[in-house]
Amino acid sequence: MNITADTAAAVYDAITKSIAVHNSVDLVGISCIARGADSVFARAVLDVGGRLEVVLPSRNYRDRKVKPDHIELFDALISRAEIVRVLDFADAGRDAYEAANEAMLSSCDRLIAVWDGETGQQGGTGSVVELARERGLPVEVIWPDGAARA
Repeated sequence: MNITADTAAAVYDAITKSIAVHNSVDLVGISCIARGADSVFARAVLDVGGRLEVVLPSRNYRDRKVKPDHIELFDALISRAEIVRVLDFADAGRDAYEAANEAMLSSCDRLIAVWDGETGQQGGTGSVVELARERGLPVEVIWPDGAARA
């Protein structure tokens, strides 16, 4: 979530290059559109002509977790999403995030992870990468040279 502006630009370029090889008619990106890499991914998918599916971890996700500096982009991405799935959790939290990861992995045929390789907490990028690999799902890790967290 917390990547620098320069990192976001480099990640956008890397994701766009990675997904541009696919027919945009068939391209569907699935994201929770959190601030940072999730939203960068969603923008890249839409910008290359793909469709966006959003998975929100809880019913109160927007109100409780989306910060004021991200609300405009969050709302813009929601408005452009073809499908918005809201998971049946009242509150956002680790269980809801794990369920959102599960919903995404169960619906995709490839995972693009913006990840510095650091293992983290339950529901984070490291755990979803590990779960995808355990399932034999192809994983592409993007962490451009010079990338940094904010």
